Amino acid sequence: MFKRILMVITLLLALCQCGCSSSVELPEELRNFDKLWNYGDPAGTEAALRELLPKAEQCGDSEVHVCLLTQIARAQGLQGDFDGAAATLDDARALMGQEDHLGQVRILLEQGRVLNSSGKREESIPLFLEALNVAQTNGHEFHAVDAAHMLGIVEESGRAMEWNLKAITMAEEATDERAGKWLGALYNNTGWTLHDQGLFADALDLFERALVWRRTNSGEVEIRIAKWSVARALRSLERTEEALAMQRELLTEIETAGADQDGYVFEELGECLLLLERVDEARPHFAKAWELLSQDSWLVANEQPRLDRLKELGGK
Repeated sequence: MFKRILMVITLLLALCQCGCSSSVELPEELRNFDKLWNYGDPAGTEAALRELLPKAEQCGDSEVHVCLLTQIARAQGLQGDFDGAAATLDDARALMGQEDHLGQVRILLEQGRVLNSSGKREESIPLFLEALNVAQTNGHEFHAVDAAHMLGIVEESGRAMEWNLKAITMAEEATDERAGKWLGALYNNTGWTLHDQGLFADALDLFERALVWRRTNSGEVEIRIAKWSVARALRSLERTEEALAMQRELLTEIETAGADQDGYVFEELGECLLLLERVDEARPHFAKAWELLSQDSWLVANEQPRLDRLKELGGK
């Protein structure tokens, strides 16, 4: 699902600001290892992070070493290697000092994400709650917002909304400007929670806030995704012509930028045209959407009926 991709991207974009808080003079590559993240290539990111392990071991700073291991585990989890991620986090915990509260928070966060990604959503909740408590107690605002943000993802719908709104307030009021970098993801995730509840006007308001934030704080890819979300909410509000116009603009932007074709944009073009009873115009868009989205292993595993519908509407 398109919102799933955005949540992953926005989460990783925020995570890339994490860093470690050590005051020890460290090599540049260890101080800023988060810059090695390539969000579309977690395997490559894992390899790049692992190249720094010898330096982390030599520097004698256990906090940096622990932080680095948590991000290796994150990369493993994104590849579906949940056992490997758990083992890496065990290594990180073994290295963690008693007063290393930042390391504790980050281990808890990544353990929670691994559990959630591996289908153990309910088991992840206590870990995110503990991460939130430790982060708030020790003044790690960025990670406190991260924990609240994750609780907004894993909790049931009613509680999810409470956590989303709490996380937004935390990010808006934080004294650590890094915590404010969560706002794009939070506006997006809260918007999708509202959308899933059928509160389309409220969802549109948050998607529009996310778009404004992205235009100031993010790159072209994230801005295009935020536009897509606005257009999707417009379709739900039966403002179909406006939604169609926005999706066409997105298609033009993608083509002009020479970016990879986006199956979700083609899907929405087809859906809008179908609602407008322009079936012949819709068909090639559905066909292209099926061609692209059927290559997504997550969609194949979780939304096969959706793919079958795209195939049928595309005349495949």
